[in-house]
Amino acid sequence: MKTDETVFVVDDDAAVRDSVSALLESASFRVENFDSAASFLASRATERPGCLVVDIRMPDMDGLELQEEMVRRQIALPVIVMTGHADVPLAVRAMKAGAVDFIEKPFNDELLLDSVARALEAGRQQRDDAGFAKAAKHRVAGLTQREREVLEHLVAGKANKMIAYDLDISPRTVEVHRANLMEKMQARTLSDLVRMALEAGVRLAGNARQAGPR
Repeated sequence: MKTDETVFVVDDDAAVRDSVSALLESASFRVENFDSAASFLASRATERPGCLVVDIRMPDMDGLELQEEMVRRQIALPVIVMTGHADVPLAVRAMKAGAVDFIEKPFNDELLLDSVARALEAGRQQRDDAGFAKAAKHRVAGLTQREREVLEHLVAGKANKMIAYDLDISPRTVEVHRANLMEKMQARTLSDLVRMALEAGVRLAGNARQAGPR
């Protein structure tokens, strides 16, 4: 596991917390324990990479309510819920709300370790995607108005000649703008360019013919 990742265990039962954390630490995971949802939310843990292992039933705020509060606060940690056999319907609700997995107690050690490893990997992918979107938005912000218009048409799937007609510019000028877009957006292929544009929230161009600077 990466050294900056932590598994946050939230359970009001000290014996369960100790058992889970001992297992995870034996597999070289970094672990931090919390005895309530409130103590977890009040900590700096919510700002750090990792994943959350939480009991579905706790006083004051249960695991499902904690998950809903994390969504409201835009805390992007992957969540694994621990549940007793009778609480499986609640665990299914948690999965529908975005939890990556649920583990029934008494849990199987290997299943829990595998679930945590997959949750951490999901968190890495989530952070990679967020970084990609941020970079794409930054690059789009550096485009000229005409480059942005050409990009919108490319995202809409239009060929150079149609873009030239719509924007009232020459096909050669479209080619120049397209080459500039590839360089500024750091795209290797057209599909890369379109993916970055969509991640950045670039809208699809309409069909109206536009006059403007060439």
